[in-house]
Amino acid sequence: MVIRELIGAGIMSIGSFFLFTASIGLFRMPDVFNRIQAGTKASTLGTLLVLLGIGILHPDWWARLLIIALFILITVPVSNHVIARAAYYHDKQSGHFERDDLNSESVTDKESAE
Repeated sequence: MVIRELIGAGIMSIGSFFLFTASIGLFRMPDVFNRIQAGTKASTLGTLLVLLGIGILHPDWWARLLIIALFILITVPVSNHVIARAAYYHDKQSGHFERDDLNSESVTDKESAE
């Protein structure tokens, strides 16, 4: 019983560390695309580790925690993709890009110029 509590608390502590680093990454990264990456990867991993730690501490909650984990794994990448797409189109329209690698017309223009 004590070992299970220590393992659960340890995994939850590691998850809390990842959540903390994700929050620091949101403030420290220079632009919206780096912030999205820092927030997405670290916060998803941190949340899943916290859920795993809770699952080890309370084995009768596994079904609920699995549903929550699946919801997180489905919604976080989709929502961050939508945010990145909106930021890309906003920056594209306001002219913040020096070079637009996602624009197929600029790639064909560069190749035809050479």
